[in-house]
Amino acid sequence: MSANHRKVIIIGSGPAGFTAALYTARANLKPLIFEGLQPGGQLTITTEVENYPGFEHGIMGPELMDVMRKQALRFGAESEYKIITKVDFSKRPFTVWADEEEYTADAVIVATGATAKLLGLPSENHYMGYGVSACATCDGFFFRNQEVYVVGGGDTAMEEANFLTKFASKLTLVHRRDEFRASKIMQDRVLNNPKVSVMWDSVVEEVLGTNENGKKKLTGLKIRNVKTGEISQVKTDGLFLAIGHQPNTKIFEGILDMHATGYLKVQAGSTKTNIEGVFAAGDVADHYYRQAITAAGSGCMAALDAERWLEGHD
Repeated sequence: MSANHRKVIIIGSGPAGFTAALYTARANLKPLIFEGLQPGGQLTITTEVENYPGFEHGIMGPELMDVMRKQALRFGAESEYKIITKVDFSKRPFTVWADEEEYTADAVIVATGATAKLLGLPSENHYMGYGVSACATCDGFFFRNQEVYVVGGGDTAMEEANFLTKFASKLTLVHRRDEFRASKIMQDRVLNNPKVSVMWDSVVEEVLGTNENGKKKLTGLKIRNVKTGEISQVKTDGLFLAIGHQPNTKIFEGILDMHATGYLKVQAGSTKTNIEGVFAAGDVADHYYRQAITAAGSGCMAALDAERWLEGHD
């Protein structure tokens, strides 16, 4: 076996990857984690995390990921800040490539996560975590009695809007068309809510804010009507992007079974993919919950599934 061979390779970091690494490391499997495009996953672009058990006063997203990483490394996991660009799961040991460098593994855990679809505005990135969010359940609590805007028109947008009305004093949905794509029941629930109003045929052109003494804060939006071209400027405390998530599964196309939306399919009640010895954990296989705690839980499951599978195939 080459020097680049491992019992377990974990592709991706975040709560799923780091938890899988912690459990496989403690089982003496010496896992190698490839941290990928966004080391620490989506939590590194959030600010405060208040709903992760064990942190009574909350913890910053990047700090939580740093603690998880160190905990896994403490037990013998190794971490590489490299992106896996290609995989071959057709024979064992499995092969993965980080650019031109080749690595082999007896078992692979895929924890590449998902990426929130964004509007593609530089100003949106600038205020991400400072009033701009792509997760209402993560950040809604911070907008109590404030006015917020939600972008989107599908079921995701309706779910996020409905959840946010528990906190926000006023909510405006911005949608580029003149009708929603969401299911009728979801639309009715939102449109019948007295806190909600809608800006039809509209898109967010720019995110406005302040940056005083290094403190960034969202203050408003520039919104364009796509039919008239008219631009209006509105004040707001928060902008929630609810235009969906994209699972990071491109390199597994044609190799691992996926849903039409690109999320990996796993066997019910497990993390097993269609290829024996390859497991999937976290948001890459979860379009429904998408929480740090559920990702961590499935990372634990993947580690235990991999460990048991290796025991039977040594």
